[in-house]
Amino acid sequence: MKNNPQVMTKLAHRLGLSPALSFHDAYSLTDPDLVSFLPRPASALLFTHPCSTTAEAHYAKINEAEADYDGAGPGEPVMFYRQIINHACGLIGLLHCTTNGTAADFIQDGSDLDKLVKDTTPLKPDDRARFLHDSEMLEIAHATAAHSGDSTVPPLGEDPGHAFVAFVKGKDGRLWELEGRRKGPVELGMLQEDEDVLSDKALNLGPLPFLRREEAAGGGDFRFSCTVLAPSLDD
Repeated sequence: MKNNPQVMTKLAHRLGLSPALSFHDAYSLTDPDLVSFLPRPASALLFTHPCSTTAEAHYAKINEAEADYDGAGPGEPVMFYRQIINHACGLIGLLHCTTNGTAADFIQDGSDLDKLVKDTTPLKPDDRARFLHDSEMLEIAHATAAHSGDSTVPPLGEDPGHAFVAFVKGKDGRLWELEGRRKGPVELGMLQEDEDVLSDKALNLGPLPFLRREEAAGGGDFRFSCTVLAPSLDD
């Protein structure tokens, strides 16, 4: 599933996110004029990047050093979903964006997303991952959304060669990096009350370091995309 804002928005709304929020294309993360066109406040940023040699080496080193995460329950700073199906990175990224921070306040009562959050909140990471793996509702929703995009969709279980990383501002005011292949959520730093995920500080703590690493490595593989979960625009 590509990081397509129309596809992501349709899936989020189908699962139960209020139509008041939608995903929007971010055409640049470094041009202030282009960033200023995006609706604010931005609840989450979904960053997609190729699994380049540089990126994989960096995350393998970081992941090895990270402690095992065993969080569960309403006291978690953010909801983290470990990924155990290769070709569900887009779905996991969407769940990270929609069930954390201010976006979670826009989940409609009684919806599939509301039920999923309530069912998975008390579960440890491995059990939570298994719950998602076994969810027929998610499988159907994911397949429908994936095939409504503009690219050929690999079967579940295939590795599409890219990763989806969510950056969210938790209700604790901290910026969190959430990616299903990691051991757990990664705290990146504290944001001020008026700083969202598109603020200069959040961008410099979140997605921009990836771009700088790729540029420094000289790989030239800048096929990244970014969508932002933010207030919907009037048609």
